[in-house]
This record gives sequence, C-alpha cells and structure tokens, in this order.
Amino acid sequence: MIKDKSIFIKNIYYMLSYAFTTLNQSNFEDVATEEFENMHNLFAAILAKGIGQQLKQGLYREYLNKTENMAVMRGKIDISGTIKNKIARQRVLSCEYDDLSENNLLNQILKTTVMILLRLSKVDSEHKDALKKEMLFFSNVDTLEPSSIKWATIRFQRNNQTYRMLISICQLILQGMLQTTEQGEYKLASFVDEQRMCRLYEKFILEYYSKEFPALNVSASQIPWALDDGIGTMLPIMQSDITLARGNEVLIMDAKYYTHTTQVQFDVHTLHSSNLYQIFTYVKNKDSEFGEKPHKVSGMLLYAKTDETIQPDNAYQMSGNKISVKTLDLNLEFVEIAAQLNRILEEHFGINVV
Repeated sequence: MIKDKSIFIKNIYYMLSYAFTTLNQSNFEDVATEEFENMHNLFAAILAKGIGQQLKQGLYREYLNKTENMAVMRGKIDISGTIKNKIARQRVLSCEYDDLSENNLLNQILKTTVMILLRLSKVDSEHKDALKKEMLFFSNVDTLEPSSIKWATIRFQRNNQTYRMLISICQLILQGMLQTTEQGEYKLASFVDEQRMCRLYEKFILEYYSKEFPALNVSASQIPWALDDGIGTMLPIMQSDITLARGNEVLIMDAKYYTHTTQVQFDVHTLHSSNLYQIFTYVKNKDSEFGEKPHKVSGMLLYAKTDETIQPDNAYQMSGNKISVKTLDLNLEFVEIAAQLNRILEEHFGINVV
C-alpha cells in the first residue's frame, strides 16, 4: 500500500488534521511543513506541540479521593482506619478527602505514551528534547501499563476538551503500534495497524466532505430497516461510514482500508462479498424511505489503494440503484487525494469543483 513512505506519512498528518481540527491551529504550522522519515517522529512532533500548548493552558486537574493518616482532621474521618490506628497506638486520624490533582487518567496516558517514545532510537533528538522538557511538569503524574487502559471509559467534557486530539494520538500509538518484545520491553511498529488506520481513513473522508462542502448534509448516520410489520427485534444496527445528501439525492459510502482490496480464489479476483452485501443492504433500505417521492440513492465502496495489480473500479446498476466500487490512492500528494474525493461528488451530484 505504501510506495513513497515520506509522502504517505505526510498524508497521515493531513488525514489527522481533518479528523482533529486542533491540528489546523497556527502552532502546528511547522509540523505541517516538516518532512518525516517515520511515523514515530510524526507522532512525537504532534505530541510535543500539543502538550506544549496544553501546558500553556494548564494541565487538566480533577478531584481524586484520597485516604491519609493525619494529626488533624481533613475531609471526613475513616472510622475503620482510625480504629486500626488507635489499636496500633498511633495518635492520628485516618481521613478521607478530595484532592485536586493532575495525576489523573488523561495525564497518565500522555506521560505513558511519551515515555515509550523517548526510549525509541527512531525518534529524533529535537523531538525527544522537547518532550523531556515537558515531562518535567508531569513529575507528579504516574505512568500506566498500556494494556490496562480502558479507552471506552474515557469521557471528555468542557474542562478537558483540549485533550481529545492528544488522547486520540496516544490511542493510535498504544493500540495501533505498540508491541511487546520477548524481554517484556516495548517497541513500536513502523506503521499503525490496519484496524486503527481503517477508523482514521473513515473519519478523514467524513470530515473532509463536511469541511470542504458545507452545502452538503454530511453524516455517519444510521439507516432504519424497511420493515413490513415494524417489528425489528434483534436486527443489527445499520451504521453508515459516510452519508452525503443533497435534497433527495443520497450517496452512502463505506470506507475500507485493507491490505488486499479483492478476494482471490483459483486466481480469480472478486470483490469482498460481505462488503458488497452490506452496501447493497444500506442502499435498498435507505431507498425505501423515500417511498413514491422522486429521489436518487447510490452506494459506494471506497477502498484505500494498494500496490496490487488489480484494483477495483466498477459501477453496477442493481435493482434501480447505482453501486460503485473505487479506490483512493493515498500515495499521491494531498492535493491529488483531494481531487480524487472531489471527482466523486462531480460524478454523483454534478457538483463542479474548481
């Protein structure tokens, strides 16, 4: 899938910049213009800039419950702990109190990720130096065992929204690249794994269309089942990756990031059957929503282009709807990637993109 590594890594930055608008801020300008030899340097540069910006605003702190033996009461008395102290002839109170601390999960994830990057020889010294200076402000923050992090429990609210992009980068690194050696030490793979890249790929395409074409209704919407009797017990949710709509014209897209864009049996290349069944089901159920109204519903499987000889580029008319299968080449300069995405709108909505 990767022809020119430096161009591909640069495009990862652009994909991230659409997925997370924070990266479009002026303090990331030098990151946008830098050439990166590997993914480790890209992520180290982003984290160095992002953490530096966060330090200017102040590290996020939250109230944590603590229990401590004290000479004077603070908070409320822990009865059982105080009795144990009395039995042990210790003239102190066991107290429970809330302490406003930076030693919370979000800062622990940042420090854990940075400490792993600092051990890598592939990370350039300039990025390491910046990260080391920033870690001085994390002296009271603990590190974590990466496998113990419960990512699904993380919640962002008004006071920690600025951490969203930073934590997402950490998740890409710790879930998508982290490997354990036989000695129990950590190292990072050269690239993010297919599953996490697929999510980034989906998010990038969604946010690209949302930002560049505000006249379109762009969403990752759910599609209701067209049920004759209204009973849908145990039916799975139909969740589209990208739905583009203009009036009664709809294009449902499924973004696929695979090592192999086709399946092969007896030297015969065919489309991934499950992908095709899925997009067809989405289109037909969405089509039924309009009833007798004039409308147009189409579907598309958009694969990230690989270096395989055979690449799908087909369009089918299926029961009154157009289903397309195309590839997006991520090894081109970003302006050419944007042109590929723009042509999709020209073909399906007749939008003339200059």
